[in-house]
Amino acid sequence: MPAPEGSQKDQGKRFPWSFTFTIGTVVKLLLLGGLNVLAIWSFPSMWSQRWWPGLIAVLASTALIDWAYLSPKRLPAKYLVPGTIFALIFAVVPVIYNAYIAFTNFGTGNVLTREQAVENISGRTSTVPGSTQFKLTVLAADDGLGEFALLLENDLNEQFLGTDDEFLQLAPGDVITDDAGKVLEVAGFAALNLRQLADRQGELTDLEVERDEGGVIKVVTVTTAAVYEPLFTYDEDAGTFTDIETGVVYTEIEGTFTSPDGQTLTPGFRAFIGWDNFTRIITAEEIRGPFLRVFLWNYFFAIVSTAINFIVGLGLALALNHATMRGKRIYRSLLIIPYAIPSFVSALVWQGMLNQRFGIINELLNADIAWLRDPTLAKVSVIVVNLWLTFPYMFLIATGALQAIPADTQEAARVDGANPSQVFRLVTFPLLMVTLAPLLIAAFAFAFNNFNIIYYVTGGDPPIAGAQTPAGHTDILISYTFRLAFETGRGSDFGLAAAIASLIFIMVATVSAISFKRTAALEELT
Repeated sequence: MPAPEGSQKDQGKRFPWSFTFTIGTVVKLLLLGGLNVLAIWSFPSMWSQRWWPGLIAVLASTALIDWAYLSPKRLPAKYLVPGTIFALIFAVVPVIYNAYIAFTNFGTGNVLTREQAVENISGRTSTVPGSTQFKLTVLAADDGLGEFALLLENDLNEQFLGTDDEFLQLAPGDVITDDAGKVLEVAGFAALNLRQLADRQGELTDLEVERDEGGVIKVVTVTTAAVYEPLFTYDEDAGTFTDIETGVVYTEIEGTFTSPDGQTLTPGFRAFIGWDNFTRIITAEEIRGPFLRVFLWNYFFAIVSTAINFIVGLGLALALNHATMRGKRIYRSLLIIPYAIPSFVSALVWQGMLNQRFGIINELLNADIAWLRDPTLAKVSVIVVNLWLTFPYMFLIATGALQAIPADTQEAARVDGANPSQVFRLVTFPLLMVTLAPLLIAAFAFAFNNFNIIYYVTGGDPPIAGAQTPAGHTDILISYTFRLAFETGRGSDFGLAAAIASLIFIMVATVSAISFKRTAALEELT
């Protein structure tokens, strides 16, 4: 008997690229269309800036997403492709970019590209108005809205017309004036009134008219203009600037045009400088001294904070896990309050409480203790505040791990004659560490890079006496890096900050890898 029309056999022969236009399909196509439009819209900008890595990445990502979602047969790819792309964007690319910046001189004075720096020096460095002065009438085409033109008159009553394209001398009849001698029009350009001049003042300031005999004419006031001579000439083949007046040659050295006696031209530009930022950390005394102190304190802070938080959290979990304890739910709810409040809010509250003059702690103690200004007390304060903020996390995970241990395991140890201390040391604690060891590693990494607690409680202060870089007694590497990058007071050094950030990444990754390898032995307990 033949299969009826519309049967499953016929439906199985559908063309693989055909769609069932449900609401979900329409929404999917609209989202894909929007994604493709956004990608196409970004192409001209990246092409004009010659940012080829970004252009290739956008093309590849868009093509992969279209390939995954336009076919009903690629279900795994619909999850893997966007997940992989987002992992690359938010995890891999920042690490690679940070590593790249660490090998450059990127920072204040070296932000532009080489082409931008050359253009900037050539355009901005010009002499003050020289002896050649002109009376000026500003003109423009299209009723004052179009191209500018300058009507110039020198001391010899010679008149010239200057535009972006030409500079030519005028005959007396070329200038059209009214009965009072006021200029009305020249070669199709009409004179501007004061209101029109005010509306286009920014454009007028940028206007430059080149002369055949050299130099450029720029507007000084709305009625005067002058010739400006460049201070430097640029040799494109040699890649050098030459001071026209003195003849000194400035050669490119690591992103800065530098003279033989060490004088430099600003701005500089981004350039690859190799391992210089890393060697500066070791060889430059003004950086090495503060860095070593911050480095040692960072490890001490991370280790001590993790250990204290673990001991306090585990102790509270054991106490509240006792069978005879009453009101456990109330106590547990109260203990997680510090964890529920945003860390920066709690840190700011603690900063106020620890204030030497107005803080409630000194008022309660009737004392005048410099909790945040004394180097030792500031470190103790930071550890105490960090304990308040993070012990609930240890308490929660320890409570969960304790409740996951089978009761009959501990009971069997008691039947065999073990006392409570032996039960905890030989049974409970090893089983706890199977769960807690990886989380302790994560807690160490978090404490190692706990920027909020330092920034909001002490700001890294008190300052280290004699330090040439912005370093404080409570700074950890991440806050020290932040201050190098953004709060130096003498300009930002993103390259050096990126080098330190790269070292932080290597140190945390190494400690984590070794710790995970050692804690793998605990898996045998399960």
